[in-house]
Amino acid sequence: MPVRDPFHLSEGERRALLGRLRKTNMAIYATDPGCGPDKALVWALGRQFGLHELDGNLCADGDRISALEVRKEGRKGEYIPYSSHRLNWHTDGYYNGPGRRVRGFVLHCVRAAAEGGENTLLDPEIAYIMLRDQDPEHIRALMQADAMTIPPNAQDGIELRPSQSGPVFMAGDTGNLYMRYTARGRNIHWRPDPATRAAVQALGALLDEDLPHMFGLRLAPGQGLLCNNVLHRRARFTDTPGQGRLMYRARYYNRISGTELAASWGQ
Repeated sequence: MPVRDPFHLSEGERRALLGRLRKTNMAIYATDPGCGPDKALVWALGRQFGLHELDGNLCADGDRISALEVRKEGRKGEYIPYSSHRLNWHTDGYYNGPGRRVRGFVLHCVRAAAEGGENTLLDPEIAYIMLRDQDPEHIRALMQADAMTIPPNAQDGIELRPSQSGPVFMAGDTGNLYMRYTARGRNIHWRPDPATRAAVQALGALLDEDLPHMFGLRLAPGQGLLCNNVLHRRARFTDTPGQGRLMYRARYYNRISGTELAASWGQ
């Protein structure tokens, strides 16, 4: 939805975005591409929805907001988000420990790719419901404390991040569903039992479908995604020489204010 001034949302704009967030855990906003400094815009927009605990991940800038663009050299060049390659289904920060769960994020488009780069989005609550309706055992398997383990990240003999184990689905502090997931096939260890294998296969098959609950979009400059860490993927893209795709991403440890279960019941 269009917003006139993202630094100072009107009460009507804030309520309209919050209504979309309560329904789908995500909202798309559109601003004038020339309305102001983009990183300051991301920071200000998040603050208006109670997002203030920024995740200082390994490749974030000094202000804890990541500039996602193609990097061929340096540490960032080793990670797929900083390439033009396809990114498979995941939630952000799935490799973080329990004290650093990413519960919300803002993704803001500064420059779009020449071709491609579309995102597909899915509310984790929909994935949970559909998987539970197939077989409740899938949910029980994916809620085990060691269902999914991400091996440590080590470079040149130095451990940058320890191994992280945890469930795929869990209840957060507010009672809301939290999902931690990646569809990548390498450098991930699933609990080695038949129930977990069946659940992982069922979830993967579900995400391979063209579900009516999935939203596809290609963000244009000035547009962005505000969400409670929904499932998402990115298509491969091609850049314009000298004018590459650039997205600013801010990850937060807290959930969007006003989307907690108690807040939803009180509508």
